[in-house]
Amino acid sequence: MDASIGSVDGHRPAGNGAVASAPGCSYMTSAPVSTPGPGDATLGRHLARRLVQVGVSDVFAVPGDFNLTLLDHLIAEPGLRLVGCCNELNAGYAADGYARARGVGACAVTFTVGGLSVLNAIAGAYSENLPLICIVGGPNSNDYGTNRILHHTIGLPDFSQELRCFQPVTCHQTVVNNLDDAHEQIDSAISTALKESKPVYISVSCNLPGLPHPTFSRDPVPYLLSPRLSNQMGLEAAVEATVAFLDKAVKPVMVAGPKIRVAKAGEAFVELAEASGYAVATMPSGKGLVPETLPRFIGTYWGAVSTAFCAEIVESADAYLFAGPIFNDYSSVGYSFLLKKDKAVVVQPDRVTVGNGPTFGCIMMKDFLSELARRVRKNTTAYENYRRIFVPEGQPPECELREPLRVNVLFKHIQKMLTGDTAVIAETGDSWFNCQKLKLPDGCGYEFQMQYGSIGWSVGALLGYAQGARSKRVIACIGDGSFQVTAQDVSTMLRCEQTSIIFLINNGGYTIEVEIHDGPYNVIKNWNYTGLVDSIHNGEGNCWTAKVTCEEELTAAIQTAMRERKDCLCFIEVIAHKDDTSKELLEWGSRVSAANSRPPNPQ
Repeated sequence: MDASIGSVDGHRPAGNGAVASAPGCSYMTSAPVSTPGPGDATLGRHLARRLVQVGVSDVFAVPGDFNLTLLDHLIAEPGLRLVGCCNELNAGYAADGYARARGVGACAVTFTVGGLSVLNAIAGAYSENLPLICIVGGPNSNDYGTNRILHHTIGLPDFSQELRCFQPVTCHQTVVNNLDDAHEQIDSAISTALKESKPVYISVSCNLPGLPHPTFSRDPVPYLLSPRLSNQMGLEAAVEATVAFLDKAVKPVMVAGPKIRVAKAGEAFVELAEASGYAVATMPSGKGLVPETLPRFIGTYWGAVSTAFCAEIVESADAYLFAGPIFNDYSSVGYSFLLKKDKAVVVQPDRVTVGNGPTFGCIMMKDFLSELARRVRKNTTAYENYRRIFVPEGQPPECELREPLRVNVLFKHIQKMLTGDTAVIAETGDSWFNCQKLKLPDGCGYEFQMQYGSIGWSVGALLGYAQGARSKRVIACIGDGSFQVTAQDVSTMLRCEQTSIIFLINNGGYTIEVEIHDGPYNVIKNWNYTGLVDSIHNGEGNCWTAKVTCEEELTAAIQTAMRERKDCLCFIEVIAHKDDTSKELLEWGSRVSAANSRPPNPQ
């Protein structure tokens, strides 16, 4: 089974060499295999070794008294680095970003105070289908069942509160408080994370990591996770029904959704796109998962805020194939899509629905798309229609000398920075819409958190993604309101010697909330952002900051960041007018506001 689900190389798996990529292959260790001596045959070493075997080289952690001994063992593992974060929420976000880059991520925190702090990040990873291993240092094994009250709890002798909180946002939970079952518990949890592509929770009693046990006396055998197979009769029936459905259409199109990642079907989607001749679009949360250099790529389909001429082609099609979509209020622009179910083939990671039915289960998306590519009739009509109506996009008006900087001018210059060796992280807010308009070169990564939409996610995710994709220069676009939530871990980026470029867009508040529903609560206290980052830098590490107010200053700052300061963490504060937003946000905000304010249905 291939665990490399990241988009470090666009639609291609990350080539870090740590994880086997052929179906049915073992997860190979990225560090030399050795036989542990009697003193090394411990629970802590087994857990550390397992993390290395599945491709984790960095664990994002915050120390606390219940996890300190465990952290000692993680540090001692040759193939593993412990990355100390400023708080647990950012450690979780970093593990999320790392999983996007490397296929699996891990974080380690302490009991309850740490666990409940990281919980929000774990929920986000669950919503985005990311395999993330959350390790918590738990109470001494002797305290279970004693009716004792411990610190770091809510003052009750029941230690299960944290576990209960994690149950809805993880696919597997295990509490390791005895050595006899520890080997099986740890292995089951990690393998489940990989198979389900969801977070798991592992609690380890604080007195167990350093203890040997016979089950740890040999190096763990590398995982052999059998790939999920399609039901061949079902696959044949699904393909046959879909070919009949699509071949009778006059102008079919195909749209890539975010679940292409968990299905590992990016290559199969490309194969179908090339064979079918259909016009190809992506949903906003699918951006970066398929190459935008495909010959018939027409942009982002996002209802009323789609790329120019994309929605017209998709919504006027008489058949559309959606691969791995998530239809929610945000992706449908307040439920305002003009799509009809009876025209759609919806391909999810393990099932296919053709029109209003039938639905075929036990069908792997990758198998289905590849087989469909061999059978479908080529039809370029939709793309030919697109070419007829297409008018090239205009450029922002030229700025006058020292004119206050406009956001569309900023993104015009960010576009020029993108190469196959870069990646883009877009924070929740207007950066969602502006970054969607960027045209990604082959190999350019792209990540944002659309389903969960937690402001502040991007700072921790940038830390983790950059740590997992060391060959990339990561460009992050972050609003001032979001940055205030999680700013501390710029410190950790410096400690890790990262060279990312952060564009801090300072427009005085929560702009995306303003466009949904305005109020005084959307205005925030202005910070001296470059001064804050300079104080975090404090002369340790490589960091360069700039504040820009006009295009001349912006171009000079970008030139410095890309040349003289290419080996530095670069922080560029962009001063923007509070009402300078993309037209897409204005449209999207009004429609989401209308959806939010619907009156109750009559009882």
